[in-house]
Amino acid sequence: MTGERITLYDTTLRDGAQTQNVGFSVEEKRAIARELDRLGIDYIEGGWPGANPTDDALFAEPPALERAVLAAFGMTRRSGRSAANDPGLVAVLQSSAGAVCLVGKSWDFQVDVALGIDREENLRLIQDSIAAAHAAKGTALFDAEHFFDGFKANPDYALRCLEAARAGGARWLVLCDTNGGTLPHEIERIVATVAERIPGAYLGIHCHNDTGNAVANSLAAVRAGARMIQGTLNGLGERCGNADLVSLIPTLILKMGYRTGVTDLTGLTTLSRDFDARINRTPNRYAPYVGASAFAHKGGLHASAVEKNSACYEHIDPALVGNLREIVVSDQAGRSNILVRLREIGIETDAADPRLAPLVEVIKQRDVQGYAYDEAKASFELLVRRQLGQVPNYFQLVQIDVNNVLQYDEAGDVRTRSLAVVRLRVGSGPSGLVTEAADGNGPVHALDLALRKALVPLYPDLQDIRLEDFRVRIINANLGTDAIPRVVIRNERNGKPDWWTLGVSSSIIEASVEALLDAFIYELLRGGVESRYR
Repeated sequence: MTGERITLYDTTLRDGAQTQNVGFSVEEKRAIARELDRLGIDYIEGGWPGANPTDDALFAEPPALERAVLAAFGMTRRSGRSAANDPGLVAVLQSSAGAVCLVGKSWDFQVDVALGIDREENLRLIQDSIAAAHAAKGTALFDAEHFFDGFKANPDYALRCLEAARAGGARWLVLCDTNGGTLPHEIERIVATVAERIPGAYLGIHCHNDTGNAVANSLAAVRAGARMIQGTLNGLGERCGNADLVSLIPTLILKMGYRTGVTDLTGLTTLSRDFDARINRTPNRYAPYVGASAFAHKGGLHASAVEKNSACYEHIDPALVGNLREIVVSDQAGRSNILVRLREIGIETDAADPRLAPLVEVIKQRDVQGYAYDEAKASFELLVRRQLGQVPNYFQLVQIDVNNVLQYDEAGDVRTRSLAVVRLRVGSGPSGLVTEAADGNGPVHALDLALRKALVPLYPDLQDIRLEDFRVRIINANLGTDAIPRVVIRNERNGKPDWWTLGVSSSIIEASVEALLDAFIYELLRGGVESRYR
C-alpha cells in the first residue's frame, strides 16, 4: 500500500463552524480556504448554499484557489419533489462550487422514523439527487449519514444506499460515523466488507470524535481500503469534534507511507496555531505533532538521552512538521536540562561550573511558586542571565500606584477608568527620579502606557514594542479568591520573533508589572542596548 494516494477533503468551514462558540465571517472563510489550498488539500467544503447568508456570500464570490476544488454541501431532494423542483437542492447545484457533496440517510431506522417514507423511496431520493449533482458539476459525493449504525442494523440496506448513489454517478461514497460511537476494529471490519462490494477507490470516511477515536477510525478505514478522508483543522466540530487532519496528514505520510496533496509538512505547526488564533482559542499544547509540548522533555534523564539520540523519546524529527524540541525547566530539572537550555540561549558552560547548582535550585524554587518558564522563555533567559550577572541595570522601580474607577449610569451600564502612576529611578540624584502617569483601558493598559512614558525618552527602542496577548491563569484555584494568578504576556516589535514573559504574585497588578518589565528588559538586552542608568 505504500505510495498510494489518499484524497483529503476538509470540512472545517461547515462542520467546524458548528463548534460551540465558533463562527466564521465570509472573509475568514475565504482566508482559511486559501490556507488549506496552499497546504495541498484536495477538496474544501465551503458550506451550504441557500442555508445562510454567509455561505451564500462565499459562493457568490468564491476564493481563488490554485489546486483545491471548492465543494458545496447539501442534502438529497425531499420526498414528493423532483431534483429540479427542490429549492434547497437547486441552490446547491446552481452555486459556483466545483463539486457537490449531498448527505442522505443510510440507516433504515432513520428512513422509517426521521423521514417517514418507504425505504425504496429513499433509494430513489439518493440516486436522483446524485445524478442531478453529477450532471451539474461532474463531481458528486454522497455522505452516507449514520452509515455504521445502519450497517450494524441492516447491512444489506446500508449497502443498497451506497449502490444507489453510485448508480447516480457518485465519485465518492463517504461512510459517516455520524454520532462518533464506532470503534476502530468495527470500522476496519465494516469498511473491509464494503470494499468487497464497492472498490476502495470510491470509498471515503468521515468520523466524529465522540469516543476520542476519530483519527484512529479514519486510519482504520484507510487500512481497510478507503481512499478518501474527511476531517477538519485541529479536529474542530460539533460535540467532541471531527477527525483532526493536522494529526492525520503527517501520520498518513510519515508513518504509513501514503501520498497526499500535501508535499511539505513544515508549515503544519504554524497553520494549526494560526488557525486557533483566528478563532480566539488557546492552542492545545499537547496536540500530537504540532503542540508546544509535543517534543518537550522535562526529566533530566530524558533531556540527557535526547541530546545523545533523539529517537529515544521522539517518534519523528520535530522539524519535519515545523515544530521545535523543547527542554523544559521545572522542579524536575537536572543539570542536563539546564545545560541544554543554556546552550539554546547562547550560554556555553561546563557541567562542573559551580554556578550551575545554585541556578538549578533557584529554578526549582520558582517552579514551586508557579513560574512556568516553558511558556515564557524570555523570562527564563532573564532569570538565568541575572543569576550570572549578565543583565545591566537599566532602571530601578521605585513605586507604582494604580486606581480603577467604575462609573455606573442610570441604565446600569459601567464605564471603567484606570489611572497608573509609576516612579522610576533612571539615574542618581534628584534628576534621576522620573514620575509619569497615564490613563488606560484597564489597569494593565494604563501601566503599560505609564512605563513607556517614563522609559522611552531614555530607551527609544521600547516605543515600538506591542503587547499582543495577555493571559491570566490561576495557579491554585482551590483557594478561591485567595488563589495566586500567573500573568503571561506575548510581545512583538517590528516583525521580530515574538517573546513571552511572565509574572507571579498574589496581586495581579504586581504579576502584570513583573511581566511587563521583563518584556522591556529582554528587548533591551537582546538588542544590545547599553544602560543609560548613571
